[in-house]
Amino acid sequence: MNCIFCQIANKEQPADFVYEGDNVIAFKDIKPSAPVHILVVPKKHIDSVKNLEEGDRDLVSEVIFTAKKIAKEQKFDEGYKLVFNVGRKGGQIIDHVHLHLLGGF
Repeated sequence: MNCIFCQIANKEQPADFVYEGDNVIAFKDIKPSAPVHILVVPKKHIDSVKNLEEGDRDLVSEVIFTAKKIAKEQKFDEGYKLVFNVGRKGGQIIDHVHLHLLGGF
């Protein structure tokens, strides 16, 4: 796929990375809506939560546990928000599953 998040995962576009693993990346949102706004993104292209399949369970779990790890490392694990936007009517702008990690309030 040629979406912006796939390009970031493939290092074809720049990003301010805070984490990179085998299956998941995390980087700072360029238009933050919180003091700390990090996008946690699977490297595998999946358009949206509504397109997840049974075989994606472990990947989704890894995305969530990665967000938890980042919140702890960045010392705002006492309180934060995790948000998946689903579809245009749900606020999703980029057609690639991603989790918003919002903290630092």
